Amino acid sequence: MQLPFVNDLRDVELVIPTPLRVRASTRYTGHGVTIAFLDSGFYPHPDLTQPTNRIAHFVDVRGDPEEGHPIREGVGFSIPHRSSWHGTMTSCVCAGNGFMSVYRYAGLAPDARVVLVKTGNLRNAHIRERDIARALRWVAENAERFNVRIVNISLGGDHPCDGRLAALDALVEDAVARGIVVVCASGNSGARRLTPPASAPSAITVGGLDDHNSLDPARWALYHANYGHGAGGVPKPELIAPARWIAAPMLPRTRVHNEAQFLWRLERATDRELARILRTAEARRRLGSEALDKPLGEVRRIVRQRINDQKFIHPHYQHVDGTSFAAAIVSAAVAQMLEANPALTPDQVKQILMETAEPLPAAPPERQGAGMLRAGAAVERALQVRARRHRRAALDKA
Repeated sequence: MQLPFVNDLRDVELVIPTPLRVRASTRYTGHGVTIAFLDSGFYPHPDLTQPTNRIAHFVDVRGDPEEGHPIREGVGFSIPHRSSWHGTMTSCVCAGNGFMSVYRYAGLAPDARVVLVKTGNLRNAHIRERDIARALRWVAENAERFNVRIVNISLGGDHPCDGRLAALDALVEDAVARGIVVVCASGNSGARRLTPPASAPSAITVGGLDDHNSLDPARWALYHANYGHGAGGVPKPELIAPARWIAAPMLPRTRVHNEAQFLWRLERATDRELARILRTAEARRRLGSEALDKPLGEVRRIVRQRINDQKFIHPHYQHVDGTSFAAAIVSAAVAQMLEANPALTPDQVKQILMETAEPLPAAPPERQGAGMLRAGAAVERALQVRARRHRRAALDKA
């Protein structure tokens, strides 16, 4: 297998890989588990397709079938579109294998298969609750076909929860009743406000942690995630996960990705190579003539500042923030749990995640739920549940 080129790990900024942040198990990788993602768009990123293509299916459910807009399955989606960056990052934070970083920036479920559900409408960019409902309905109806065990929804609905079960909440409840674990992002405004599907009682609603890119709990703080009560008064979120400094691949062949590639070329260049590159039209266009007239040391300072400002941590990755990615990390942890114990029910998964979470001492319970995700501990508890079940079965046969 030929790996993508980087000089060495000095080319990579010191952003902590996600599995280390949540003390994830190294034994389980989501093998045999399929995760569905509902998002505005996707791209077949190498972190999902190399060396083995783990994209089980792509489906475009935009539009309304009653208005003559058919659901399109298996269509091509290899052209990067501006609507595709969020879903690409979310799916790779969860199930990417870090291929383009020589496996440094892998998610917790790098062997899971994924079903990518392009969600939205054909009239405008805003994704409405009925768009999400249509996508979730498709997943529920096709879950057995693709062995979908988890649905990640990093999208929010139209109206705040008023304590009643909204139509989208009801679809979440139906999906969970079918045995599908539904993981939802709580939102990023820091308000006591939840919208479907995060307000569904049976959803695992995920808030955010800002760990300041540190493994020292003394530096941790809450991210400005939404919280409150869902339908029926259920407190949300159930738990929190890292929502800042999350490594994610950029959408290839876009302006941002091209900019990162260029800046990292400058960052790694020798003085002689840098002087040559600075004479090119590309350098003048990207850096401006004023920067090119400065000494090489000053140009390097400008390049480094641009890299930091745009959150580039690698020629192909940047760090991102939001509960969209916190939810994706929890979905990956669930995939590890289901690999370790495929018999777990959605209720058991939620209970284990909450029982093994680590509370932040200084954070209000209403904003953190049970506390910070501890993925490795959740897997160990899943294995204990499996062992108890096997012991009971053996006793019943005796």
